Amino acid sequence: MFKVFAYLTKRADLSREEFIDYYENHHVPLVLSHAPLPRVYKRNYLSRGDAANLESPAIEFDVVTETVWDDRSGFENWISSLGIPAIAEDEARFLDRSKTTAYVIEEGVSAP
Repeated sequence: MFKVFAYLTKRADLSREEFIDYYENHHVPLVLSHAPLPRVYKRNYLSRGDAANLESPAIEFDVVTETVWDDRSGFENWISSLGIPAIAEDEARFLDRSKTTAYVIEEGVSAP
């Protein structure tokens, strides 16, 4: 399995609700119209101000997008499919692309 987490930051002029709505209802359908659905395509939105958070001003992202493929070539095909102007133009409508980071993740699981 090949897993990537992308840390994305909303544009400053958008509220959290506007950001989530745009990502879920506009960007995700656009992405899926150009590339196949990965094994996992999950958005995890940061809940700022929650009492359980160990918050830091250094945390600048608003969502962690998790994608999982069977192998690296699946990921590379996905990225190739999405490397088109329409995707970049749409991302500029809701993301601060200058703050985007992404990392390959190795998962460790504890069984009950």
